Formats: sequence, structure tokens, C-alpha cells
Amino acid sequence: MDKILEAVVMSSYPNNVKQGLVRRVIEAAKQPMDSEQCWSMLELSTKLYLTGDTKYKREIGKEVLEVYGHYHPEEFEEFFNVRFLLSLLQEGYGPLGKRSHYVLDYIQLGLQFVLESPSANSIFNLLRIEVLRKVCERPSPKQCAKISKLLTQHPQCIPTGKHQILFCQQLIRCIGQFQCISEGEEDIMEFLEQVNKVSGLLQRIWRTQTSAILPSLKELFTIISSTEEQEAPSNALASVVQFVPLELMDGVIRNLTNDDSITDVQMMTAISRMIDWVSWPLGKNIDKWIIALLKGLAAVKKFSILIEVTLSKIEKVFSKLLYPIVREGALSVLQYMLLSFQHSHEAFHLLLPHIPRLVASLKKEDSNSATSSLEQMAELIHCMFFRFSGFPDLYEPVLEAVKALPIPNEDRIKHLLGQNAWTSQKNELACFYPRLASKSETGKIGLINLGNTCYMNSIIQSLFMASDFRHSVLNLTEGNSQPLMTKLQWLFAFLEHSQRPAISPESFLSASWPPWFTPGAQQDCSEYLKYLLDRLHEEEKTGKRIYQKLKESSLMSQAIEQHYLNKTLIEKMFGGKMMTKIRCLKCLNVSSREEAFTDLSLAFPPPDRHVLSTGSTSVLPVEEIGPQFIEPPGNPSQIMGSPRIQRKPHESGDHAAHLVPVETLGFREPGDQATPLSSDAVGMDSAKDPLLAFGEQTCGPKDSRSVPDLINYFLSPERLTAENKYHCEKCASLQDAEKVSELTEGPHYLILTLLRFSFDPRTMKRKKILDNVSIPLVLKLPVLITPEESEDVCQHRKDRAAPGSSFVSVMYDLCSVVVHSGISSESGHYYCYSRECSDTITHGQPRDGVQKPASDKQLDFEIQWYLFNDTRVSFSSFESVSNVTSFFPKDTAYVLFYRQRPGRQSCPVHEAGAEASRLHGEPSLNKDLMEAISKDNILYLQEQEKEARNRAAYISALPKSPLWWRDFDRDKDDDSSSGGCSPAAGGGGSGSFHGLVF
Repeated sequence: MDKILEAVVMSSYPNNVKQGLVRRVIEAAKQPMDSEQCWSMLELSTKLYLTGDTKYKREIGKEVLEVYGHYHPEEFEEFFNVRFLLSLLQEGYGPLGKRSHYVLDYIQLGLQFVLESPSANSIFNLLRIEVLRKVCERPSPKQCAKISKLLTQHPQCIPTGKHQILFCQQLIRCIGQFQCISEGEEDIMEFLEQVNKVSGLLQRIWRTQTSAILPSLKELFTIISSTEEQEAPSNALASVVQFVPLELMDGVIRNLTNDDSITDVQMMTAISRMIDWVSWPLGKNIDKWIIALLKGLAAVKKFSILIEVTLSKIEKVFSKLLYPIVREGALSVLQYMLLSFQHSHEAFHLLLPHIPRLVASLKKEDSNSATSSLEQMAELIHCMFFRFSGFPDLYEPVLEAVKALPIPNEDRIKHLLGQNAWTSQKNELACFYPRLASKSETGKIGLINLGNTCYMNSIIQSLFMASDFRHSVLNLTEGNSQPLMTKLQWLFAFLEHSQRPAISPESFLSASWPPWFTPGAQQDCSEYLKYLLDRLHEEEKTGKRIYQKLKESSLMSQAIEQHYLNKTLIEKMFGGKMMTKIRCLKCLNVSSREEAFTDLSLAFPPPDRHVLSTGSTSVLPVEEIGPQFIEPPGNPSQIMGSPRIQRKPHESGDHAAHLVPVETLGFREPGDQATPLSSDAVGMDSAKDPLLAFGEQTCGPKDSRSVPDLINYFLSPERLTAENKYHCEKCASLQDAEKVSELTEGPHYLILTLLRFSFDPRTMKRKKILDNVSIPLVLKLPVLITPEESEDVCQHRKDRAAPGSSFVSVMYDLCSVVVHSGISSESGHYYCYSRECSDTITHGQPRDGVQKPASDKQLDFEIQWYLFNDTRVSFSSFESVSNVTSFFPKDTAYVLFYRQRPGRQSCPVHEAGAEASRLHGEPSLNKDLMEAISKDNILYLQEQEKEARNRAAYISALPKSPLWWRDFDRDKDDDSSSGGCSPAAGGGGSGSFHGLVF
């Protein structure tokens, strides 16, 4: 019969014919037959099953074996003996080089027919030993899955005792070497099923023998923490962790994090590989184990590991949010990593470029998973905004992307940040592991925050960007007797020429520190600026004059030169003069006093006071030209029901350059009518409602104020009555009087401080005023001039005052804005926007002899703005300056720097200084300073090389992702691939296996 069956199978008949003939042979096999015939049929069926080259032949072999197992059990038991099975398992079946891959399937098939036989125990004992030997040989995933299937169906074959623990450990070793070579979806699904079968066997063993769990986990940690293996273990190990009971988690994590035999490198390697497991699609509770280990490391204060792992892995975890199949676990890990990384904004800022694309992809996916993830992401982002405020240029695109999503309240944000903070991080993170940094692409250099010193950093950068002042400081001669100015010169020189991305202003801070400032506490940047300028001024007054360049120049007359050399550098650059007049309203006697100033502190008018008083005599009005920006009111909800103002369109050209007159008030005779100055001096009808003109360019509320409004209020008359009565010398008694201030000399750099911090007597605390303030790019300031100067101006200026007028407009260009982010002067953050305003006149003399200032268009678009935020420096624009508060209501302009345009004939000192700066160009530094900078640049390069070597040695064991599936293992940055963050990814549906990154 075996000959007949073999002939039928090997024949060339059609399969349906063969099938009929085989059926007859199988039916005949159910009849009694002799032992020899049975053996022949069993040998033939075994051969067909193990070595058949087609599925059809193997199916025939299987059917014959099953028939003989049922109908001829004695012969089958005799044939299926221990010696035969041992030969199959150790030597295989078939010719050398072509051993059968179906031995385990064959044994599993035959075992069901010998379970009740006397030889069953012997077979079980043999299989317990042989399956252990097999897994020690590191079989393929397919063979491992067959072993697992065999042992799951026949648990009697599972090794026992110590061999069982060893078997579990070796099985984990096998899983660590699993690789999926094919990229086909069917092959990937088959691979995932094989891994699931193997890990399922471990689960079965652990359920019955819990003593095997901890040794198995120890072996797992040994594998993932190994720094010797060239190839990283497979992510399939994630399938093992999901079956570990969660009640063991605390003990396991505690033992791991307190084990002194585990080095930092091993721990970093292990947690890095565990974080890679978030991409495993079949894992459960993997995120819980990862977070538990991160918390455990924080508890034992191993912050260097946490910092390095977070910064190296957070972007990869973030990329997994594209794929619904792993999104939940990845989002949990991402949330903890971000919420716990509270000592620095570095981790959050790594994700900023990717967030808008992810949000767009999740919105496009339009699923429950995507909607839930978007809401959680929005909550997480607002937590980071709260924790790391003061980066408007980076946050604007992100805020725009999530603007339609819910915003958590402040209590919720504080709760999330509080419960996830690393233990004692303030004490432990003072010297966290340094990272390699590169200089900003802007070419500018940042300043290191030395502990709430952003107020100083912002002021220094603003002064540095005042190019005329910077050139003067850098041109200081050697051997001067001004130690603080010398330190400023060194600081400016390093900001100009250092190769470092950021430098430490520690030396200058210690020299310029106001004695009443509390170390480590946030301070008022305006207060620091006043103290610094006063110190520099007084130091120069008591020492020798340091600015000798202009003295040697022939640009000035002897009289002007003598007048100029009597001034200090601070007076030349920032000094202005103001005339204060007080008129007795009884005798009309006027007393006046001229005072010098370096900045104007502008208070906010009372809410019930309108700036424009129609019953006053107008002098030359303050004017604002070009685009402005609006800051939101103290109560943002008043604007369109939204917590932020909508971005206004950026206007340019002639349409944007409306002149907005804001009247500066002068003395008014009793009973006089308001007689405005000639409109020629104003540039437009002064009777026009400025709020209407202002409204054409802004989207703010009608009661929004502007910088000219505040200057107007500052210069407006003040009645001295009641307790404030004035003692008139002529009347020799207290009388009602009127006080007014007039600018008599405009500074080269005009510094305006908006007095936003006021004392609230109800709460006994200082509060911040968040009123709207429009900041003009170009400002016209009224300056009182003498009759002689007035005649000179009339001869040389087309835009001149009317005959007999005593005021002239001086043009100022905005060059720096210091922004305070926060609601209190004792807290928050300072950063600044700056640009280098320089003269754009040609070196040749114009035909009419009058220098022409740059056009508004040049000022608006040709001069680059920068954002200085401690160590970080980035490109910016006036549009960003204009809209900073639209998105961030707590970020308000505080200190403004304006530079006077050239061409004002009444102040030749400023023109001479500016011309000298242009002729001298970039200043050349003294030899000692240049040598110091060169040495520091060399030292920096050496530090970078040493840091790179140390870092490479420290984290050399950090692996690349496992290569069991090429598409799974590498993140694809190409937008054309489905694995990218582009909308083409479509959210990576549950079937998008080719785009999933493991």
C-alpha cells in the first residue's frame, strides 16, 4: 500500500485525480493490517510530512499519520519512540544541508496519540531537555514560535525546577535577537504573531511559577543594559514586560535604581532601549514601566541620566504620536518626560518645530484617538508655556496651531507641574550634564543667566545694539581710570568677537551690582539701567575723559568741541535736558529750572482722564509714524471674548505711514481760546481726531493708548493746588500754580520707561499695569529751541516751524524694546527685541547741504530685528515685536530705546558723534583685549573637543534602534514618506505598517 500511495503522490495526474486515489488508500488504512505494513506507511507519511516539497504532499503525510495514530495506536506508539524523537531533534531529518523545518510540528502532531501510552513520561522528559537545548541555540522566531506552540499545547514538556528558570531566561535571550527581515505587511503580521506566541508562553509559565518572574526580569535587564553587544536587542522584548504583574513594579524599580553594581552607562542604555519600546504595537503597560523607572531614577537623584535620556529620546517618542496603534503609550511617556523636565526649556524647544505638523496631521485623521490626543497635547503645551514663558518667536506658530483647542486653567497647570516635578531638582540640578551647543545663526552672542539675571542681560544687549554707544565704548583707550567702563568694554568686545554661543557676564554683574539688590532674586531692569548709567557717568566725571576721537576730528568748531568735551559719554549718548516751569496763577510770575535726564519715566494717565484736552493751547505735537503694535488690556477677555487679540495685518508703504498727531499741552492764559500751532509744523491738521486716525492701523479698543499719549501726559500742565500749592517768591506765600515740563535738548538715544508697576494700597503689593500701549516705529518729539536756533532751523529744514515758533520736531527711530513677561516686578522674565539703527546717508554731501534721513520703508524692512533671550538669539521682525502681546497678554513692552535721526541742526554734537562713528567704522580693539578674546576662542574650541570626547565615551553605549524591520527602525524625515510628520502621513492609520517607526 505504501508503494501505491508513493506512486500516486509522485505521479503527474491532476490533483483532483490524485485526491480521489489518496482517499481510497486512507480508507483502506482504517482496516486492520499487519505491523510491517503499518511501519511502511508510517515511514512514508513521515517522509512526506517532513521533506515534502509541496504543501499538498505535507497535507497527505499529515492525514495518513493521523489515521494510523487513531486506528493503529500500538504500531504508532512503537514507531513514535524516544530514540526516534531524539534522533529527529538532534540530527534532524533529511539529507545534509536540507534538514526539515517541520520536526517540531511533526512531534506536536504525534504527541496527541501517545499521551496515554506507557512511554509518554519518557517522551516528556526527553522534550524538557531538548526544548531547553533548542532555545540555547537561539532558534529563529518561527522555530521559537513552534516550540511555544508545542509547550503551550503540552505543558508537560515545559522544563521544571532550575531548568525552568534557565529556560525562561534563554527564551528572553532568543526574543532579544528576533529580527523581521521582510518589509511585507503579511510577513510583519506573521512576525508579530510569532513574538506574541513566545511571550505568551512566558506568561503561562509565570502564572504557575511566580518564582521565575524576577530571575527572568534580571536577565531582561542584563540584555537591555549591555554595552558590549554591537547590535541592540530587538524591540520585541517589549512583549515580555507587558505580562509582568504591576504589583511587582515598585519592588523591581526600587531594586534596580538602588543597585550600586549598575553603572550610569548601563542604566542610561537600559532606559533608552525601554523608551524605544513605545513603538512596539502589541505592548501593554510598557509606558507604565518606563515612567516608573524614570521616577525611580529621579527619586535617587540620578538627574544626569534623566537629562541625557530625555534630550536624546524625546523627539523619537513624539514622532510615535502619528500612529494610532502606539499613540496612547507614547503620549503617556511624552507627558511625563516634558512635565518632569522643569529645570530647562531645552526638551520642550526640541519639539517646537514638529508640533504644528503633528497637530495638522491629527486634525486630518479625525478619529476619537486623534481628538483625545489633541486635547492632551494642548494641555501639555500650555503647561510648558506657563513654565517657560518669554519665547514669543518660538511659541507663536505652536499657539496658532492649538488656538482652537481647550486651554487648561492655572490650577490644573500647577497641579500637573507639581505632581511630575523631579525630586529636589532645585538643589540637585545646579551642575547638570553640559551639552554641546553651537553659535546662533544670527551671528549674535547670548548671555548666560546667572540666576534671575535676565533683567541685566536684556539691558546689556540693548546697550550693545545701540551701535553709536557700542563703538564709543569699544574705542576707549588703554590705561583709562574707569574700571566699570573697562569691564563693559570687555563684555562688548566678547559679544562682538567671541566664538561662543553665549558668554557669562559674571564679572560685569559683580562690578555693576546695585548694593540693595538681593542676590538670586528678580529685579527691575529699569532700576538697574538707571543705576548703571549713573555709575558710568559719575565714574567718568571723577576720572579722565575717555572719548578722545572727536577731539582730534576737524568736524567741530572749537566752541562746540569744548562744549562736547565737557560731557561724559553717558551724557553724549543718553543725556537730554528738560526745562521745568512753574507759573503762579495769582501774579503770573514764572520760575524755571533746567535739569538733565538720561531716561523719561512715563506714567499712565488715570482712566478717567482723556489725553486730548481741547481747551488747551497746542505746541508742536508728538507724532508717530508707520506701523505700531497694540498690547492687550489688563482684562483680555474684554476683546472679542478671546484670551488674546487677533493678529493684525502688517501694513507697509504709504498706507501705513499715517501721521497721528497727539497734542503736547503748554501754558494757557486764563480765558484764552485754544490756538494750535501752524499746521506746517505738525504735518497735518491738528484738529483731526487722532483716535480715528489711529484706529485705521490697529485693531485695539478705542481707549488704547500710545507712547505719544504717555509723553503727552508727561509734558502736560499740572495744577498745584490744595496740599500741593506752590510757594511763590514774588507773592511770598503759597499759591495755586501751574507746572509744565518742556524738552530743551533731545538725547541721542532716548530711553523711555513705561511705569507699569504701581503700588496697590488695597493689597499692599506692587501690581503690573497691562493697559494697551501702541509703540510707534518712528517718533517725532517736540524740542524747545532758542530764537537763534529757530532761525537756523528755518533756513535748513523744509519741515520747519512757523516763524516765531520755539519748538521743532526731532525724529527718533525705535531700536530696542525690553519686554517683561509676567505679572509682577518681583517675578517673571525679561527679554528684548533689538536692531541696529545706523545712519543711511551717503558719505557725499547732498546738493542742498541737508542730510536726508532714511525712508520709513528702509526702517521697516531693511533693518534686521533680533530677539535676545539670555543664551538664545534668533532672527525676528517688527511684526513679531508688534504682535508679541497679542498672543501673550503678560508679555508687555517695558523699556524702549529710540535713536535720534541725523539732520537736527540744533544739536551738532550728536551729528558729529554719528559722523565720527561712520568714519571710523568698526573700532579696533587694544592688543590685550584682542589677545584675551583669541585665547578664549581657542579655549572654547578645546572645550568643545574635550566635551565631545567625554560625551561620546559617556554615552557610547546608546544604541541605534534594532534592525528587525528597516522601516520600523528609522525615523523618516523625508516629507514624501508616510513615516514623516507631513499631512501625507494621514495620521498613520492602524494599517499603515510601512510608515510605523519601531
